[in-house]
Order: sequence, then C-alpha cells, then structure tokens
Amino acid sequence: MDADAWNERYRRKDFVWTVEPNRFLVEAAAGLPPGRALDLAAGEGRNAVWLATLGWTVTAVDWSQVAVDKGRRRADHAGVEVEWVVDDLTRWRSPGPIYDLVTIVYLQIPAGERTAIWREAAAAIAPGGRLVVIGHDTANITAGYGGPSSPAVLYTAAEVAAAIDGLLDVERAGTVLRPVEDEDGVLHHAVDNLTVAVRR
Repeated sequence: MDADAWNERYRRKDFVWTVEPNRFLVEAAAGLPPGRALDLAAGEGRNAVWLATLGWTVTAVDWSQVAVDKGRRRADHAGVEVEWVVDDLTRWRSPGPIYDLVTIVYLQIPAGERTAIWREAAAAIAPGGRLVVIGHDTANITAGYGGPSSPAVLYTAAEVAAAIDGLLDVERAGTVLRPVEDEDGVLHHAVDNLTVAVRR
C-alpha cells in the first residue's frame, strides 16, 4: 500500500487501531527516564502520545497525512506536545545518534526496505539509548490470528537482530503472544515479535 491508500484507510473510521499504546512497548519502556524519543511509522499516534504523557520529547514520523492529523488532534486532546513529521521512511535518513528511544511498531513492508529502515533507526540511537521493534511475526500465518496474510511483509526478531548487528547490542529478540478478540468475543492469540537493542 502507498501513502494514498493509507490516507484512504485512515479516513474510513475515527481510529483504525486501538487508542491504547502497544502493550510490548509499554513493557519495554517501563522505568526508562524520559528523554528524546522517535516513533517511526507512528500511524495515528497512539504510542507517540503515550510517551509524551510520560514526559518524553517525542518526534513522530508517518507517511500518511491523515494519520498524522489524527495524531496531532489526539496529542492536543491529551494536552501534550509531539513533533509530527510526514515522510516516507524508505527515504528517511537518521539525523545522527540523538535519540534515547526509537520505536518501530508494526511496520510491515518488504524485506529490503524494512532492513534499511531498521539500520537507519539504529543509527539514530544515542549512547545509552535503545531501539524497540515490534512486528507481526512470520509464524503468525500458521500459528497465530489476524495480521497481514502476505509472507513478504512478515519477519522475525532474528531478522531485526541480524540487520542491526554491529550497530547495537541486542538485549531481547523473540516472539510474543498478543491476545486478540474476534467479532464474536472469542479470544485468540497473534504471534508478534519483539526486539530490544541498546547502544552501550
């Protein structure tokens, strides 16, 4: 999907995704002292706004103008400041190692593009900072529920770890289960992956 298609998708309803921050990001960021954060593929801003409410100075980047506009309204409603940037991450370049936290949550694009973005994100991490990547795992097609059906946009935590090898030290890389309720109220589990890496 291109930016125009995502704009159209975001126009169809108030919020495409939940307004709550990602549960695995909440876990990974627990106890971190607020600093400068960068949320790549920020969508409607649920994670960016949550980080801002904790005192982080947040920059949120997404290629959908509609999503960014929603994120801006969400931040205004929460009474927090977020710097919103509309940009294509396949062309985005790291400003240098200035961020204490960089997050990439459910960026499901082809392998060559996502690998380059992970490496750019790693280059944006300041000493002592960390990268958190969360995605729909390759195993979700056979062992999980929901999520993208194309294997081309799915990946594993091992792929993330390999892409940033030599740039950051990986603290955690593996699968995590996310509860998902279907339209009938039946509980399922999606298979996601979580990678946490730090710059020593």
